[in-house]
Amino acid sequence: MKPILLLLLSLLTMQAQTIAPEGYRGSVVNGQATPTPFGLSLQDAIARGIKNNIGLLVRGSDASEARADRLRALSALMPNITGSASVVVAQNNLTTFGIQVPGFPPVVGPFNYIDARASVSTSVFDWALIKRLKAATENALASQLSIDDGRDLVVEAVASGYFAILADVGRVEVTKNQLDLSLQLYQIAKDNHAAGVVPAIDELRANVESQKQQQTLLAVQNQLGKDKLALARVIGLPGGQEFNATDPAPYKALDGLTPDQLLTKAYRLRSDYQSMEARVRASALSLKAADAERYPTVSLDGYYGDTGPAIGNSHGVFNVTGSLQFNIFDGGRIRADQETASSILKRRQNDLDDLRGKIDYDVRNALLDLKTAADQVAIAKVSLDLAQETLNQARDRYVAGVGSGIELVDAQVSLASANQDVISAAYAHNLAKVQLARAVGGTQTTLKEFLGDK
Repeated sequence: MKPILLLLLSLLTMQAQTIAPEGYRGSVVNGQATPTPFGLSLQDAIARGIKNNIGLLVRGSDASEARADRLRALSALMPNITGSASVVVAQNNLTTFGIQVPGFPPVVGPFNYIDARASVSTSVFDWALIKRLKAATENALASQLSIDDGRDLVVEAVASGYFAILADVGRVEVTKNQLDLSLQLYQIAKDNHAAGVVPAIDELRANVESQKQQQTLLAVQNQLGKDKLALARVIGLPGGQEFNATDPAPYKALDGLTPDQLLTKAYRLRSDYQSMEARVRASALSLKAADAERYPTVSLDGYYGDTGPAIGNSHGVFNVTGSLQFNIFDGGRIRADQETASSILKRRQNDLDDLRGKIDYDVRNALLDLKTAADQVAIAKVSLDLAQETLNQARDRYVAGVGSGIELVDAQVSLASANQDVISAAYAHNLAKVQLARAVGGTQTTLKEFLGDK
């Protein structure tokens, strides 16, 4: 096999392994391994990844924390009602309190009474708390959208790994065919040498070529096994579980896609973009909440209960207190809160602008890769036909005794390279579709459209 082809395969393998984000290469194992391999379609693999991938599970936990923060902000605006009931037995020394009445005993008691009451404390008006609740609501929305973005990342990782496996399967098949061909040609060279038609070096060259194909077969089979292990880690298959990819390697050219159309769709569908917009809104509300710390607040506190010496000898009691609180001097605390909130808002606005530019880059970059890969597929198919015809002619010439063994081996190598080029170009084209679907957003649905699935 040519060194350039080995380099190409190495680069493609590296690309397949690094396409999954760092936090999305693991999973929570689901089920027990079975001794019988099972068939796995692309959609089945995506469903397993969405259920078990560790990156998506972590984002789900983050969203739960954001919802808890919103509930905490809401509770600060809701009435806080508590109840209590007590039975008191007491004896007091009046002199302790400075009370001395001539002729009156200084010790009072022992005596007892009961007290049962419900207390309420609520904020009537606090503009800062209201803005904090709205900010927490936006952060909760951002976290939920982050889960949707995590789903897109899982689909990207699973689809990339699945297409790598399909490419490996294709390489194994063509390498086996090439090995069979090289063994046939080796037998022809061996018979011709035994008949004295060709020199021994032709038999040796043919034998060397068959040995190379055996080495190549071992390498591509090894890579297939590794890529299966990588996909199993992403989708949560138990260790040692064997499976076979059941979908055929797809190839469908995409025409009529323009950057402007895709970018309009991307800004509407990309969950990470929507999530960042929600975080910007949350930061703006947090800044308003910091400003509102200077505003007066109104609160209400009170209780209603029943107290007396005994249950049958008691009376209702109540107390209601309305409070107006306003800031006189805070030592710069509010100013510090404003500066912090303003800094966070500016950083998130910059992050949003950067993400918008990244989406533009991702869409245009994927379109370039898609077009180049489509052109490579077309050229590779023509080259494959030419290589097959060249081999046929070289074999006929060799059998007829007018061709050399070098010519025949070169034709074999060219055919092997052309077969691998077709597979690599088709894989690159599918990988570009995955990247474009991720760049546009709604990756699972968009990828189905790009692949032509209904």
